[in-house]
Amino acid sequence: MIDLERKIKILLVSTVTVLAALSGIAAMVYANGTTNSANMASKSMYGFGDYSNDTYAPFGGHGHGGGCRQCESGSITVSQEYKDNVINIAKNDSDVQNLLAEGYNFTGVKPIINRTIEADGTFTMKATTAIVTLTLNTTGRAYVTVNVEEAKVTRIVIFTKTVIEKP
Repeated sequence: MIDLERKIKILLVSTVTVLAALSGIAAMVYANGTTNSANMASKSMYGFGDYSNDTYAPFGGHGHGGGCRQCESGSITVSQEYKDNVINIAKNDSDVQNLLAEGYNFTGVKPIINRTIEADGTFTMKATTAIVTLTLNTTGRAYVTVNVEEAKVTRIVIFTKTVIEKP
């Protein structure tokens, strides 16, 4: 009888320990997945996320260098001049011209906001890069990375979706 109670207590303690360890690992994975998204092909891009919103929060959040759409820290409105400049740079790229000829349309411009704190504590923000979204009906989406300072396209990622409906 005493041996059975001891085994149950050991099993209970072991179960609680394993669950605590798994919870810690899950919390770390979630934290890394939501705050470390500097790679252009983030989860929302793979999910055909919408980048057409023109207001972005400057600090933290999800996105490329802190350019998230919603955050409790405030927001930044992107001027039409900035968007036009980025789109014009993209239009001058031959691969973007090919996408436009295939029927893609510009649907959004998302600035990538770089934040810098200098040695003296000076804080600056600058949108030196932007992601331009092009869509083709509901079947294709292209993300064009534009280096605004160098006025050139540096990367294009194209996603296509094929749906086969069967009766």
